[in-house]
Amino acid sequence: MTDAFDEFSFLPEQAADNGIPGPLPRVERLSLTLDDGRTLSALRYGDSPPEVTFLHGAGLNAHTWDTTILALGRPALSLDLPGHGDSSWRTDAAYSGRTLAPDVVRGLGAWADRPQLLVGQSLGGLTAASVAASAPEAVARLVVIDITPGVDPNAGPTQIREFFAGPTDWASRDELVDRALSFGLGGGSRRTAERGVFLNSRVRPDGRVEWKHHFAHLAAAAANSGSTAPSPDDAVTSLLSRAGWDDLLAVRAPLTLLRGERGYVTPDNAAEFTRRLPEAVVVTLLGGHNLQEDVPLELGRLLRDLADVREA
Repeated sequence: MTDAFDEFSFLPEQAADNGIPGPLPRVERLSLTLDDGRTLSALRYGDSPPEVTFLHGAGLNAHTWDTTILALGRPALSLDLPGHGDSSWRTDAAYSGRTLAPDVVRGLGAWADRPQLLVGQSLGGLTAASVAASAPEAVARLVVIDITPGVDPNAGPTQIREFFAGPTDWASRDELVDRALSFGLGGGSRRTAERGVFLNSRVRPDGRVEWKHHFAHLAAAAANSGSTAPSPDDAVTSLLSRAGWDDLLAVRAPLTLLRGERGYVTPDNAAEFTRRLPEAVVVTLLGGHNLQEDVPLELGRLLRDLADVREA
């Protein structure tokens, strides 16, 4: 059984729905074999070397940035973090920022020819901070989206945890779309839910459909064992308590925190961030935790301005 789905088929519709003029950039799937045999996968937008690199949150994939990158209008790179998208799962299920950062550094070395405006959301934000701390030569400016050390990863909607704690495979993607809509996901729009499901699932050789990301399978295993089913963002809890501030304090690149007004970073969290990192900039946008999906045009314009500052 082969999966004939075209992962780029949603792009023209996304651009039209958001009033983004053409022509659209060329987008291609990249793949890098790591030293231990795992695969790191990414999307490259545009024909020139990337200027901006994006790291997604737990349970998401590189395509979560599609509309933001179209609005950005710059050559860009969007990675599938290990355990997500088309990147290999880790056999040790270790998905902290410090664990993931070395793979990201390898990817930047292979696919980028200059220091990047590095943008990371949630788990991707903590990973980005670790990348900037450990490989400062690779990062010109760092943007962390809606995560700081000390944030409660369970602050989000409970239906997301319950949704991923359910079955791990289905007869078809339509069945999975129906399940997503029944949990109030996808914004109530079947087309939006289809996009999220199709880009975050795959057809197995036996014809069954399963999630691409490892967290759904870990959550289901925990639920079936009688444990509390974790949210995908629970995976970052240990990093939040141990290494998050160490990495952020070690960053030498200009640093911006973008928080959603309805996101996980509370005003108190933001105030603590400013106290510890007084030279950093904090901006609040009118969205939730996934700003790249809630306000992609505003986010794209803001990142373009930051890229312009870098070049000035």
